[in-house]
Amino acid sequence: MERFLKRKSSNLASSSIPEKVELDDLPWDPSERKPISSYHPNQKDGIRRTYLLQGPCQPKGHDFPQQVFSGKLRRFNSEWFKQYEKWLEYSVKTDKAFCLVCYLFKEYGQKDAFVIQGFNGWNKSERLDSHVGDNNSFHNKSLRKCEDLLKQDQSIHIAFEKKSEKQKKEYRIRLSTSVILSKALLNGALPFRGHDKSESSLYRGHFLEFLKLLGEINESIGNVILGNAPGNNQMTSPKIQKDICHCFAQEVLKQIFEELGDDVFSILVDESRDISKKEQMAVVLRHVDKFGVVKERFIGLVHVMETSALSLKSAIDELFARYNLSMTRVRGQGYDGASNMSGEFNGLKALILKENSSAYYVHCFAHQLQLVVVALANKHDEIYKFFDEISTLTNAVCASCKRIDMIRESQKEKLQEAIVLEYIEKSGIVNASQRQAYGIQIYMKTFDFVYYLHLMKHVLGVTNILCEALQRKDQDILNAVEMVKATKKELQKYRLEGFGSLLKDVASFCEKYEIEMVNMEDEYIDPKYRRRKSNITNRHYYEVNNFNTVLDMQIQELGNRFNEVTTELLTCMSTLSPYNNFCNFNIPKLLRLADMYPYDFDYDGKDKLKYELGNYIANMKGDARFFNVNGLSNLAKKMVETGKHIYYPLVYRLLKLSLVLPVATASVNRCFSSMKHVKTELRNRMCDVYMNDSCICYIEKELFANVSVEDVMDRFKKMKTRREQL
Repeated sequence: MERFLKRKSSNLASSSIPEKVELDDLPWDPSERKPISSYHPNQKDGIRRTYLLQGPCQPKGHDFPQQVFSGKLRRFNSEWFKQYEKWLEYSVKTDKAFCLVCYLFKEYGQKDAFVIQGFNGWNKSERLDSHVGDNNSFHNKSLRKCEDLLKQDQSIHIAFEKKSEKQKKEYRIRLSTSVILSKALLNGALPFRGHDKSESSLYRGHFLEFLKLLGEINESIGNVILGNAPGNNQMTSPKIQKDICHCFAQEVLKQIFEELGDDVFSILVDESRDISKKEQMAVVLRHVDKFGVVKERFIGLVHVMETSALSLKSAIDELFARYNLSMTRVRGQGYDGASNMSGEFNGLKALILKENSSAYYVHCFAHQLQLVVVALANKHDEIYKFFDEISTLTNAVCASCKRIDMIRESQKEKLQEAIVLEYIEKSGIVNASQRQAYGIQIYMKTFDFVYYLHLMKHVLGVTNILCEALQRKDQDILNAVEMVKATKKELQKYRLEGFGSLLKDVASFCEKYEIEMVNMEDEYIDPKYRRRKSNITNRHYYEVNNFNTVLDMQIQELGNRFNEVTTELLTCMSTLSPYNNFCNFNIPKLLRLADMYPYDFDYDGKDKLKYELGNYIANMKGDARFFNVNGLSNLAKKMVETGKHIYYPLVYRLLKLSLVLPVATASVNRCFSSMKHVKTELRNRMCDVYMNDSCICYIEKELFANVSVEDVMDRFKKMKTRREQL
């Protein structure tokens, strides 16, 4: 039989099965896209809708490179984006223009420069109009096909299956109810699905349980959902839930990019592993909104397979292309140097600076402050011993639930923590625990423990104020630098005047808890060499060798870690400060600051700035509304409130450039904390796209609350062909 009936080749059989295309992984730069004809026919419409909903790739604010045409320099004109906003695209990588609608409906074998090679004849702008052509041109036909594709009520499928008004109304109720429930669950980062979704299950998940409860409360909803709805159109499947979540995330991002506009921004990046051991890179943009308020907005998580500088840069470029952002608009970079990818981030910093010299890097202030405290604990022997004992105490107490309960009870009764240690010593099953508890008790009842406890309490208390201030989203870099200086002054003052008050606090504590006090006038005895004479008093040892040394080390570390205060950039920015009625205002330094931002100030702009600065300072010093303004962020808001940003646009531009410089990566760290709420051990199989959409909704709650149900339903309708139409 095989002689007469030959079997089909396995390759031919497999070729009929379309290769699954992840719509969120489609290339966004028009020069990197595969021909639309290379995709399977069943997938083409889905790909077309994805590109149409995202819109043309139009990196507004990009510094378009110049080329020589007929002896003249020419380049892409950004005004063309407004004139041909529905179809014109620009590739940053190739410096060429493309047509989105012609690409989506390009026929096999058809040649068009706007689809295949790209157009870069910037001296022949009339080619754009000739490409559009008359009403029956291929371009206009493609444009109408794109419009019809998003109008699904005109499709053949809908025409054959016309629904009654009652069915349409019921469908709208089901969809709107699912959208409302999804919004409530996303706001609290609650899981949608359960383990078993059958009707008799007790673990159907939050979505189905809340939907059932809502149907019981509202009869009009209960009559059209779940069991009362068609089996293939209940609007409760996992795919429907993911689509709704994606629509919410896209509406939130739409608000973010409308708020950003074409303005400049800084980029804050960090990486962390999620619960399924995937490296996730979080990206946050810092910018100044139209009210003069500094905003830090989370725009997404990117799963990076490789953590090299080139792969990180490639991931950021892809994210920027998707959201029509340009690297030339970046005015600052912020990374957490504590990351295990610090070397790669240093490489990433260099790659971005090579592309944009105005993207100034600022080391995270909060991380530097952490390094200051860590350095002190590592360099001073007695402080190291103190923290080591504290760490041992924490491990010993927290190793048992009974010991933690003992602490809770002792706190209620305001008893000493040593009660717990005595319990461990007497009832410890392992001899090591008993010895450990005994040693901690002895150390805690010494003068040294009390002394270093009070000393570090004050030092960490002073630096904690700075730490909390640095984590504010609207914190500007000049104010942060001033707070660092204030912290150093406070520590210096404490070094000169604080030893006496420290001794009083220590003596009071020792008397209260019956701990032997050390006589400061006696000769100091070194525990290592008790028979040797030290020739110094206890006061000299505790004040000079410890108190002064610890504070000197802390002050020195603050100076070493925060050496940015001496850079020319911040020195010039400091002259913008409104402190003490603009006493530091300096026109030459501000002109020098403008020189550092060549993308923002050309030759004519710097010439105008010189005269604008003179009028600006005279106006500000005479305006009573600005007498008590402190900080650049407050100055920007006050200028917008009073309309001064319109009269002095170049000065306001300098102010915004100063405000977008990142201070700390606290916003990125908050994103990772939220990621742990969204993707947990019970939801460790959540895909990257679903997790990213959920994180956007959960983190940007302020904007998420403004998303309307109608907008989500409209986007949901356009995503793909649905069984019903609104």
